[in-house]
Amino acid sequence: MSDLIDELAWRGLIAQHTDMEALRAALQAGPVTFYCGFDPTAPSLHHGHLVQLIMMRHLQLAGHKPLALVGGATGLIGDPRMTKERQLHDKETVAGWVEKLKGQISQFLDFEGPNAARLVNNLDWTQGLSAINLLRDLGKNFRMGTMLNKDAVKSRLNSEEGISYTEFSYQILQANDFLQLYRNYGCTLETGGNDQWGNMVGGVDLIRKVEGVDTHVMTTPIITKADGTKFGKSEGGAIWLDPEMMTPYAFYQFWLQVADDDVVRFLKIFTFKSREEIEALAVEVAERPHQRAAQKALAASVTELVHGTDQLQRVLAAT
Repeated sequence: MSDLIDELAWRGLIAQHTDMEALRAALQAGPVTFYCGFDPTAPSLHHGHLVQLIMMRHLQLAGHKPLALVGGATGLIGDPRMTKERQLHDKETVAGWVEKLKGQISQFLDFEGPNAARLVNNLDWTQGLSAINLLRDLGKNFRMGTMLNKDAVKSRLNSEEGISYTEFSYQILQANDFLQLYRNYGCTLETGGNDQWGNMVGGVDLIRKVEGVDTHVMTTPIITKADGTKFGKSEGGAIWLDPEMMTPYAFYQFWLQVADDDVVRFLKIFTFKSREEIEALAVEVAERPHQRAAQKALAASVTELVHGTDQLQRVLAAT
């Protein structure tokens, strides 16, 4: 556990964080209960969520206790994007996606043993929240200046479309998730993508105001390619984890096409290979790039992680 932060940093999995020395001390002191949230905005997770699942797996392997939150409530609202309003989906559709996401998440975490993972749904504590309680018990702890200063909110306010009160209020619901998980499970750490930083520290602030306790946040970077462009689009769109939305063969081929400039960094982020294995593959890239040994190792590792050993063998045979 003492080297966990250093290992995550070496792998390029840490972008921003609250007090790092306090977080490091907490992780070294014993099992920390942590959570990461996944909103059901589609019937499948994609490669961006995969980064979060891998982070959760690293933390669990180091002895910490994961709470995987599927946003049955926040998925009905929509986290504000930088560009335009999200399309709202009906309750039945979102509930169906919640179940699909639960199944996908379950593949990556261990649900038995002393640090067993737990799946939670924020609809359980949000659907009974009255308007009066939302405004009086939660809203009183939020300041408009801070809420308006969130990057996505500022971007949308400066756009022609603007932002609805529905999406503007999302940050309150996410902060309340952290508060409820702290109260119910002793959760003291939230992890997530760096685009969620503003919402995540909102939960830290809320817990400090309501409970007088300091908690922690740690984000992963938004994955980009060496040329600075966003990583993760294929000709067919997003890199879905559901084999019905992207076949294991197409999934494997996507990772096989990663550029030499990116492959070593992606081996650190998307696989659990050791430093020694990755350093050896870095030598292969430098000395024998035409053999694409690192790309083959990356594609095989990620495909096996997401789709299992049997599917990987079928893909390799087809390839």
